[in-house]
Amino acid sequence: MNKPEISSFVTAEGAASQAAMVRRSVRAFSPQPVADAVLHAVLQEARRAPSGANLQPGYFWQVCGDLREQLSSRLQQAYEAGAQEAEDYGYFPNPLPMSLRKRQVAAAQALYGALGVERGDAAGRAAQFGRNFQFFQAPVALIITIDSGFGPGGYMDLGMAIYGLMLAAQSRGLATCAIGAMASYPGLIRDVLQLPASQTVVCGMAMGYEAADAPVNQTVTARAALGDYFQRLGRGC
Repeated sequence: MNKPEISSFVTAEGAASQAAMVRRSVRAFSPQPVADAVLHAVLQEARRAPSGANLQPGYFWQVCGDLREQLSSRLQQAYEAGAQEAEDYGYFPNPLPMSLRKRQVAAAQALYGALGVERGDAAGRAAQFGRNFQFFQAPVALIITIDSGFGPGGYMDLGMAIYGLMLAAQSRGLATCAIGAMASYPGLIRDVLQLPASQTVVCGMAMGYEAADAPVNQTVTARAALGDYFQRLGRGC
């Protein structure tokens, strides 16, 4: 297997750090299409993520044209009807600790505040949430799945690939938004896309060029302080 040239990393020193610092979830995109060559490069770079035993778990399904319209329509209908499915996997702790609940509320306040949607405006919030199922009108719509036999380690490895995809996109001037809401309707998604029952729906992904002036893209969320998640144990370091 050919190894990457060391010089390619030297000349790009700091680029990965810069991409990580400026990356954020974007929920409004320009209509400018993403070239297949660019998308393929982003996906190939994402697959450079490490994985246990080099198993490289997970699949990225691009949904296009009439099939995408059908999927979004079915998802929107299910959401508006209040339909509920048993999710393939659990994400949020149950019950959600107050420390995490505060972060969740703060993120929602940042999003709806940028849009000028008041706390009591249930219709406005529902309309914005429904845009998840339209992939926020991004040029590229992806559904991300994993073989159902994988345990937590496989999800960890796939998560690294998803983040790698986000950074690879960012480094090429693209924006992304992971769409966890897709995991609420796994059976519907498998049915519309004719995916095998063995595929667990993990999330969706919107990708494209940012509509920089869109109010929703002014959302700013905070990150936990270092002391909230890092401690030194023992002596000598």
